[in-house]
Amino acid sequence: MKSFVRRVITGLYRRLVYFNNNRKIARFAREINNNSAKDSTNTVVIFNASTRLIGMSQNAAFSLLTGWALKLQGARVVQFVCNSGLKKCVLGTDITNVNNSPSCRICIKQSQAFSAGIETRWFKFTPDDDINSKISNLNLEQLKSFEYEGFHLGQLVLPSLRWILRRHHINDYADIHSLYKEYIVSAWNVKREFEKLIHELQPKAVLIFNGMFYPEAMVKKVAQNMGIPAYTHEVSLQPLSAFFTDGEATAYPIYIPQEFQLNDKQNDRLDEYLNQRFEGNFTMAGIQFWPEMQNLDREIVQKIDSFKHIVPVFTNVVFDTSQKHANIVFEHMFEWLDVTLELIKSNPDTLFIIRAHPDELRTGKSSHENVAGWVKKNDVEKLENVIFINAKEFVSSYELIRRSKFVMVYNSTIGLEASIMGAPVLCGGKARFTQLPTVFYPRDKSDFLDLAEHMLSVETINIPAEYRINARRFLYYQLFISSLPFDGFVKNDGVSNGYVTLKHIKWQDLLPENSQTTKTLVKGILEGKGFLLDHEA
Repeated sequence: MKSFVRRVITGLYRRLVYFNNNRKIARFAREINNNSAKDSTNTVVIFNASTRLIGMSQNAAFSLLTGWALKLQGARVVQFVCNSGLKKCVLGTDITNVNNSPSCRICIKQSQAFSAGIETRWFKFTPDDDINSKISNLNLEQLKSFEYEGFHLGQLVLPSLRWILRRHHINDYADIHSLYKEYIVSAWNVKREFEKLIHELQPKAVLIFNGMFYPEAMVKKVAQNMGIPAYTHEVSLQPLSAFFTDGEATAYPIYIPQEFQLNDKQNDRLDEYLNQRFEGNFTMAGIQFWPEMQNLDREIVQKIDSFKHIVPVFTNVVFDTSQKHANIVFEHMFEWLDVTLELIKSNPDTLFIIRAHPDELRTGKSSHENVAGWVKKNDVEKLENVIFINAKEFVSSYELIRRSKFVMVYNSTIGLEASIMGAPVLCGGKARFTQLPTVFYPRDKSDFLDLAEHMLSVETINIPAEYRINARRFLYYQLFISSLPFDGFVKNDGVSNGYVTLKHIKWQDLLPENSQTTKTLVKGILEGKGFLLDHEA
């Protein structure tokens, strides 16, 4: 009974927080309208159907604030908004019963709150008999390869399907076929509706969330086909910060000039951040993965001491949207683990410590295809030279790195940190930081095996000096130059992880002369000058 009452009170309080925030949005939107310049020669379309259903997620806030900042500079800002325009949206898919209808009513109500004071074009769903007939009898593999009028629709919606099902390998079930088809016809509806809007408005630019979920992926594809710059954004490493790019936000493409080297002040700033990170004091997208960070217990230390050397193996969440970019050398992370397992069996004098990513068991987003399942299926823990650390075990990864001969990662940021710590790192997937020489990154599977066997066999692994230098350069750029801070405008709402409310701000706070963030956004979107902060500022 107490648990039920607590849930009711929490639910009511959450609604109150959302209601009060929507009132703030409405008031602030009126201020923006009253003080906006008028110059409709620059039109920007904003679209983010996959950031939230109710409340204000960080990414929803980033696009909303960006739209306001652009309006203040005279741009005509138009929101392209779903009005039950998708048979099934990603966040509105119920993974316990994929046949349930999405929660359109609450989503539309929240969209109306976000649309206050901004020109809005709503789109509905209109069936297309031709595409329906072409996919009606397709099996799973045929759906994956389905193309229609030059659009690779099966592949375009696949990352969304993997994300909502929390797995890489899709089950060959009838209800999954149905969901796949609903995503495909919904993506096609977005294509048709957005093309109409583009032909009418001829916008200067399009701003979208993420670019990997199928509604935004389709908008991005249409814009690119029509020669219109499409900018994407995602949460960045710093709390309440965002990364904006004209590329794929989830791949984090950044160009770091060779002449950029850290000075003493910048090195100190980075070290201060790393000291907090090494203690587990950090969040990502509003989530704190480490409620505590534990030292290695006596049993683990004793086992470590009984082996010649150790190799920590750090995994990722297999359905994450970054995985599309990572799966270059290997088809997917589990193929990499399968190859790693063969290395484990052929090197019994080395202790391999396999660590599951803490996000695998996040409440409400736990993986349905995970490393723990792979370990069990392959009887990995029966091997004498393996320790498996599950997602809810908060053993310090950094202690493992300090004791390691070398570190293996797929595409996790821990690989970048390990390189900074001076450890040799062998990367199995393409990572954000492999844009620069920061780790040992193989050309193909054969090269991966050759590198791994060499690193296991030699007494000392020679690490190019540039790896650690570049790792520090990349992380500094990622944290302090390409991460745009929004903490001056929003704060955590205190009820939902990753959700925020507006601070008590004034419209003048969004003017470029008062904010490095909005100055960067306005120049980036209206002038095409990129989205990097002045690192000397």
